[in-house]
Amino acid sequence: MARFYEEYREVVGFDKIAEVMKTAIVAIEDYRFYEHGAIDLEGTIRALAKNLQAGRVSQGGSSITQQYVKQVLLTSAGTDAERNAALEASYARKVNELRYAMGVEKKYTKDQILEKYLNIAYFGAGAYGVEAAAKRFFGVRAGRLTLPQAATLAGAVQDPNATDPNLGRKHRQRLRDRRDVVLNRMAELGKITQEEAAAAKATKLGYRGTKLPGGCEPSKYPYFCLYIRQEILNNPAFGTTAEARLEMLNRGGLTIRTTIDPAMQAAADQAIKKYVHASDDPVASEALVQPGTGAIRAMAASKPYGNDTARNEISYNLVADAAHGGGVGFQAGSTFKTFTLIGALKKGMKLDDGLSAGAGYRAPGYSTFTTCKGEKIGDPTHTVTNDEGFPGWKTLRTGTWGSVNTFFMELEQRVGLCESVTTAKSLGIRRSDGRGLQEYETFTLGINEMDPVTVANAYAAIAARGTYCAPMAITRITDRSGKATTYRPKCRQALDPGIADATAEVLTGVLTKGTMRGVGGIGRDAAGKTGTTDDYAAAWFAGFTPDLAAAVSIGDPRGAQEHKLIGVTIGGRYYGAVAGATLPGPIWKDTMIGALKGVPPTSFTPIDSARFEGCSQDCRPTPRPTYGAVSGHDEHRNEKSR
Repeated sequence: MARFYEEYREVVGFDKIAEVMKTAIVAIEDYRFYEHGAIDLEGTIRALAKNLQAGRVSQGGSSITQQYVKQVLLTSAGTDAERNAALEASYARKVNELRYAMGVEKKYTKDQILEKYLNIAYFGAGAYGVEAAAKRFFGVRAGRLTLPQAATLAGAVQDPNATDPNLGRKHRQRLRDRRDVVLNRMAELGKITQEEAAAAKATKLGYRGTKLPGGCEPSKYPYFCLYIRQEILNNPAFGTTAEARLEMLNRGGLTIRTTIDPAMQAAADQAIKKYVHASDDPVASEALVQPGTGAIRAMAASKPYGNDTARNEISYNLVADAAHGGGVGFQAGSTFKTFTLIGALKKGMKLDDGLSAGAGYRAPGYSTFTTCKGEKIGDPTHTVTNDEGFPGWKTLRTGTWGSVNTFFMELEQRVGLCESVTTAKSLGIRRSDGRGLQEYETFTLGINEMDPVTVANAYAAIAARGTYCAPMAITRITDRSGKATTYRPKCRQALDPGIADATAEVLTGVLTKGTMRGVGGIGRDAAGKTGTTDDYAAAWFAGFTPDLAAAVSIGDPRGAQEHKLIGVTIGGRYYGAVAGATLPGPIWKDTMIGALKGVPPTSFTPIDSARFEGCSQDCRPTPRPTYGAVSGHDEHRNEKSR
């Protein structure tokens, strides 16, 4: 999916290089190349005199063989001192070069030396080797270079920085002038006619500036690529310092196998593009994770990755946390209510246990809640509301289905703030910006900023019956010597399997009886939770089947609190407000249907009825809740969180 390198180079065989290119480079750099041995005495004396006069290497190292030797020494230099030694204008360096050149001439034929030289020479514009240069400059292979193109590249090797066409008009004019010098020289040596030289000089430079293929920007899967890159750069196993790890990535000759599933990636890409345009200010992003392994199967976003804002590109990883090249993320909203639900089940509550939820909630006192550090908190002056929610008696099921804020505030008060926080952490929840989770009484309403990979992975643990696996993107790395290291899932039992099953049972009702019922299911067992933040600053949906989990977020990267999802046009359609079931839910649904195409349906494990059905405390009759009309584009406003 991508290539990392310190130098963009593509090595090709001698027969893959156009004859006119070979002729041009020999004509301008070493016209007696096929006649002399390792040393061209006339050329060596001339070059040495000019270099000593300049105090540095200002002219190529005489013969092509000597230039090749110098390029090898320069390329293999690992330190600044070694690089300076390779460029030093001294008799000692020259003698050393000549010694190596004699060895090269004994070992290789002239054609082999010319091939090696053309594959190592720097042509400018970040292109090393004639194949890379042909693609970068003209968008063609080295074997298809024309006379003016070959003359241009041959002219560039003398001083590639001075003639780098990427650096502006003056540099391009210098390159064109050098091209004409090469053409004149070829005509002077009888390699082309004067008429051919004149015709070639009459053509435009023709520089195309084809994008360099390395790194993540040109990758088909740029966000996954960024994740992999940071995995290597953050891992001390690949070097004791950041510089050493970067060098290993760029020059280590590693072949990295990943967990991406191209079919699932395509499903996510298509679903997002269906609902959100790259030109929209709000951005949608999605991550797919395999339960039971933590393998990341896809990472998608509505904006392309890159630095060109005119092309609606964005310069960081929208799908991941800051440690993997991402930003601060978006508040996760009501997707965090699931952790309080789990906390209640861990405390022994049954699915029909409930409590009375009012139209508003205020903490009874300033010490109502206790953080995991033992700090007493609470704000009796602040009222949490349901907006258009429905107060009354709610069970764990109905309170979750309706995503009733006041119910979950009461439930968190009963279960304990620290229990909700601890449960979330056990499922891998941590803030996208790397800071510690904010522990306030509204924790259950999703006040912490998250990224889709982290949220999807937490929900994947529920799907895996409580088995949490760290997010995994690399399966095997093979080094340049062929030694392979295989990476396996790192898993632990985070939840009691029975509690995970009961949680999945409750979340199944969100799709059939709750905030997602207007969007509907996916034709197989599935569960999930909508999430909408205070005043529609961001919207989420996180859901799963036993085989796959996914989380979708949408928010405005310019600033979610300043640019809320109210009165916005997204994907060419106007929305009065965007909630969890408005866009994230449909994106999730379409993704899952496409991603699981051809995968046999797997059913959730039935809950332990004796343990979880009924109620352990006073059961009140719970009439089936009556919600306002809900559709995929007009979710009721009981998702408000603070």
